[in-house]
Amino acid sequence: MELWLASIITKNNASMGLLKNIVVGILGAMIGGFVVGFFGGTGVTGFNLWSIFVAFLGAVILLAIINLFTK
Repeated sequence: MELWLASIITKNNASMGLLKNIVVGILGAMIGGFVVGFFGGTGVTGFNLWSIFVAFLGAVILLAIINLFTK
């Protein structure tokens, strides 16, 4: 879900295929956890709204980086 929302914000095509969507979602959650942890917050803590927000933030960052190199 967070990848779909992030793809809307970054204007990226979310239909990359199931495997790529899973990989981008996992990497996005890791990036989001790192960024939030860097600023003193708690990263992904389970299946809750905060963790979905953190994964969404990371997915937006990752898709923005991908857009930077592909366009």
